[in-house]
Amino acid sequence: MSCTLVVWGGVDARAADPSDYLSSGGQHRILRGDMPAGVIGQARLSGRGPVQGYFQPVAFSGPQGVSFSMPQGNEFFGQEEATLQAGLLIGAVYRFRITGIPQAEGAELYPTVELIDRIYPPPGLATTFPIPINLDRDDLEAALEGRLVTRVIYLEDPSTALPIAETPKTSRAIELSEYQDALQVADEMGRPVAIVRIGSVAPPSAPALMPQFFFGYPAWTPIYQVEQTQPEQAVQQ
Repeated sequence: MSCTLVVWGGVDARAADPSDYLSSGGQHRILRGDMPAGVIGQARLSGRGPVQGYFQPVAFSGPQGVSFSMPQGNEFFGQEEATLQAGLLIGAVYRFRITGIPQAEGAELYPTVELIDRIYPPPGLATTFPIPINLDRDDLEAALEGRLVTRVIYLEDPSTALPIAETPKTSRAIELSEYQDALQVADEMGRPVAIVRIGSVAPPSAPALMPQFFFGYPAWTPIYQVEQTQPEQAVQQ
């Protein structure tokens, strides 16, 4: 089962001592959750395992009424979907669009998702077990207020996971202090596979800045969900 660690950026009204959240293990971590998008994913490509050129299935979902879309070059084409699925390359950073945000008519968000590892489903069932990117209303509202929300999605360690039945849309989101490193906590609780960053950045007006905004236009592949045939229709056929 996958879970999510959430870090909310911005001003916190409660006073806190950053030293309370520092690791006491004496270890120096090279990779941190607050690194620029793309650094952690590229570091994973230099490691072991069949990750080069692998399109990892990802499933986006959110509050009722919200739709997601992926870019084609500088534009977002095609029908927006409430439960979008796509295959994304490990190590790449993708910009996607969110529309239909509740109580924010006309507002749009352009978060990023960085794949930092893959999962290993049974052969032939890769699209049946995508990495769930489930955003909630609080995430979207915080981003519209100008705050940065960072979600680190990880696979639980079977030996320490809580025995709670969940679905991708009800996976637990654990909130952390802005002084905590979400990547380090996720690494201690399981295996991090993706980082989602949600802010209020909008596409630039200058065409020369578009490649930087879209992180070089990495390739992705759509995943079409097959409609289930109703039992009555199957009998008639």
